Amino acid sequence: METTKSHAVYGGTLRYLKHDSATTGTPMTLSVFTPAGEGPFPVLIWLSGLTCTEDNFTTKAGAYKAAAEHGFIIVAPDTSPRGEGVADDPAYDLGQGAGFYVDATQAPWAPHFRMESYVTDELIALIDAECPTTKTRSIFGHSMGGHGALTLALRHPDLFKSVSAFAPISSPTRCPWGEKALSAYLGEDRAEWAKHDAALLIEGGAAAGRFDDILVDQGDADPFLAEQLKPELLAAAAKAAGQRLTLRMQPGYDHSYFFMASFVDDHVAFHATRLKA
Repeated sequence: METTKSHAVYGGTLRYLKHDSATTGTPMTLSVFTPAGEGPFPVLIWLSGLTCTEDNFTTKAGAYKAAAEHGFIIVAPDTSPRGEGVADDPAYDLGQGAGFYVDATQAPWAPHFRMESYVTDELIALIDAECPTTKTRSIFGHSMGGHGALTLALRHPDLFKSVSAFAPISSPTRCPWGEKALSAYLGEDRAEWAKHDAALLIEGGAAAGRFDDILVDQGDADPFLAEQLKPELLAAAAKAAGQRLTLRMQPGYDHSYFFMASFVDDHVAFHATRLKA
């Protein structure tokens, strides 16, 4: 991986990296924070939301002080493949910047939009090879990235010790953002969509015996709360499955990084407890 920028922060090092991805067939970018010391360190993977790059979380979330204190590497990849020859759409909620953390099966998306395999296979292997990791990791994310964190953890539970989310798209089979993206990337078979729906996965028992708790923060002033995010579906699924879910409705908070910055230390501590158990 090529380092394009590097900064000292909280005694550690923040690097912006670029590499040619065998999974997406494109260059991919990411940021990696490594705390001070020789390690090895556990890893937190952050997945961002619609329209974001690796830079949004890196510059806005304020997570690195807590990561330094707990001794974590934090990895923040881009949200989709990009570049010349990569399919795109004029809308913000499809195409470049909107990979939805699935492996597309439909044209014109299938050749490059393989974000599930990129994160769970290539990215994890690269980080373990390039960084002083303990080869243990957890995952969290926001909005579309919250959906990604939940579904990737539920679909690949052996890879992750814990999972949390900020304002996740809780049930993409039952909201406009999800219906648009899943039909484009996966086709019209709703049974295929269901494999990438966190609420339906939890209801079906995907978290059973895997995660002692799932932490979700949601602002009650979020403009996307009722139509797109629907955390009540996640809560109902957890109740039906007997899965512990800590859903915290935060009064007055919206969908922005101000919301995430306010509670990111709680999420880092939540993962620290489980990664260090």
